[in-house]
Amino acid sequence: MELNDYKNLVSIDFNEAKTYPLKSRPCKVSVEQFGKVTGAEAAVKFSDFLESLPQIQQAKDFTDFCSLCSDSIKESKKITAAIGGHVIKTGVTPFLIDMIKKGLIGMISMNGSAAIHDFEIALNGKTSEDVASALIDGSFGMAHETGFYINDSFNNALKNNTGAGYEIYRTIENLNAPYKEKSLIYNAYKNGVPATVHIAVGTDIVHVHPNASGAAIGAASFNDFKLYCGGISGLTPGSVYMNIGSAVVMPEVFLKALTAVRNIGYDVKGFHTANFDMINQYRPHTNVLSRPTIGSGGRSFNFIGVHEIMIPLFYYSLMDRLNRA
Repeated sequence: MELNDYKNLVSIDFNEAKTYPLKSRPCKVSVEQFGKVTGAEAAVKFSDFLESLPQIQQAKDFTDFCSLCSDSIKESKKITAAIGGHVIKTGVTPFLIDMIKKGLIGMISMNGSAAIHDFEIALNGKTSEDVASALIDGSFGMAHETGFYINDSFNNALKNNTGAGYEIYRTIENLNAPYKEKSLIYNAYKNGVPATVHIAVGTDIVHVHPNASGAAIGAASFNDFKLYCGGISGLTPGSVYMNIGSAVVMPEVFLKALTAVRNIGYDVKGFHTANFDMINQYRPHTNVLSRPTIGSGGRSFNFIGVHEIMIPLFYYSLMDRLNRA
């Protein structure tokens, strides 16, 4: 292209651009939504901290969600919660246990790894091995008591036509496990709250122990799935379902349970869902937040952050609202 050809190209003259007064423009963010610095020179009450949060994006979502949970509980609707194994390992179960004791959680569900870590806490007061080093010599996952007692629980579930969670609770009780008061499963059933365990065969360390039985594992998990469906059938408008730290198993179980109860005839709509996890994951976003609330009138919330901070923050935020009610 020659210089004259270039100069003949069309070039827009911005002198003709139309502007308008800034004050006339709708805006997404205003100073009224900004965070408020209060009491920085002294100890700050937690309620002051909550009220100081910016009412923008995730902070607004968080305060909205806690308010919805509070409203739901005031209407005698209990929270339904599902967790992954990392929730146990980050030490936040005391907050969930206290919510169970206070009658705020109506059902707690988990994958197999969460149940195993919870059982080890009850029996040993410790859990979570160094997988990388133990994998070298094949000792990973081979603690005798864990495999024997968990599989024995599954075998009892097959014999008694009960669920994995209930039989793990009974095992903890029969052993008089020294740290049972720290166990989520134990405290759930002790307080009349179902704790269900949903197992993917081959994903858990106990599946390679001598007393493992595929029939028992399947029966124990399937019975808990039916019990879980019963809990999901009770999700009414304004109630809350939380997925905490389960990236695959519990979001998949939730979706299948939801379609099952709707298929049978339960009008499960209008509930709210929330996902708490360390990173964004496909299945929680799709199976917990997006698909279940389409056309149902409920809201969905996604909170990304480490469990050891986010779960205590949620707990105290909810307690603050309930105490001020």
